[in-house]
Amino acid sequence: MNDLDQPASGAKAASSASQTVKALLGLRELILGGELGPGERLSELWVVERLGMSRTPVRAALMRLQEEGLLDAIPTGGYAVRSFSENEIRDSIELRGTLEGLAARLAAERGITHSMFRDLHDCIDEIDQLLVGELTEDTFSRYVDANRRFHRLLAAASDSEVVARQIEKVSTLPFASASAFVVVQSLDPRARETLIVAQAQHRAVLEAIESREGARAEALMREHSHIAHGNLKRVLDNQRAMTRLIGGNLIRRNVR
Repeated sequence: MNDLDQPASGAKAASSASQTVKALLGLRELILGGELGPGERLSELWVVERLGMSRTPVRAALMRLQEEGLLDAIPTGGYAVRSFSENEIRDSIELRGTLEGLAARLAAERGITHSMFRDLHDCIDEIDQLLVGELTEDTFSRYVDANRRFHRLLAAASDSEVVARQIEKVSTLPFASASAFVVVQSLDPRARETLIVAQAQHRAVLEAIESREGARAEALMREHSHIAHGNLKRVLDNQRAMTRLIGGNLIRRNVR
């Protein structure tokens, strides 16, 4: 291969990846935004026409959404939008909590760098500041960003690419991420109390990691995930919150 071909080849690959991401985001928006309901079928050709994109990135995006769990492949061809039972969502949250507990234990046992410790502390300090003032929609949005960053930093602090990769994978499952239900908490009068408890747990986990207390760090992080279980219950019991929850139309209530 001529060296002069390398940049062109690299640019082509980058463009292809960019188109796949664009198709992925467009499809995810159609599903989580409610335009495509549970059980609705979609073909590759329909998506190509709907998004105005070529088949290659659309095919890659459909396969990625199947891996994430938003779509089921149909044996006869095409895909169908999935729905999710309360139990499935709770299992996903539990799985994330278990993996994040492992990450916290590994971080404590292996030790973390000064820069990682500083980044985690800075993130917690930022959340403290957000909880001082009025809890507005903007505050919740900024909290979501800071909370997501804390959880990503914690995964990285494990010093295990295997664990961090699995946490990232499980967090793409619908409603399993650490911030999946935070935004709709703005409708809950107990929101500040819940966020304060979550923040206290953030600090306790970091203190356990700093003290090299692996078992304690793991237990605290697993307990931290239980907040998401409570948030799920409150969302399901509040019809207004359900309409605000991204992808809320995909949730199936348990049969009593």
